Amino acid sequence: MLKNILVPIDGSEGSDRAVAEAIKLAEVCEAKLNFLYIANINQLAINACLSDVVLEAVTKAGNVILDRAMQMVPSGIKKEAFSETGSPAVAILDFAEHSGTDLIVMGSRGLGVVKGVLLGSVSQYIVEQAKCPVLVVK
Repeated sequence: MLKNILVPIDGSEGSDRAVAEAIKLAEVCEAKLNFLYIANINQLAINACLSDVVLEAVTKAGNVILDRAMQMVPSGIKKEAFSETGSPAVAILDFAEHSGTDLIVMGSRGLGVVKGVLLGSVSQYIVEQAKCPVLVVK
């Protein structure tokens, strides 16, 4: 039985569809939803000097995306939001392993506020490397 569902999000249409599917599963299984936003610092370092202003903007954008996902969840479903920085694939797998994740639900391709947060190659890597089942939503 599913108890913890991890949903990596980036604000893209693909991650919104993953949120919707995860909600359906959580309702049926009475599972908790863990939303995870990852600021891809590696990508940001290529695009700009990492200043406090840039980091603050990325954090604020992540909070908006997490808040929107949390608001989509009907009352009665347990949910929690998390924000991380780093390489998306590594951060997702690390979070999944340390949080007791039973299932990862993610979009197949994401190009949200921070371009490249959840690329197709990330979802493919997660499918190949995760120690739990992964549902990729198109």
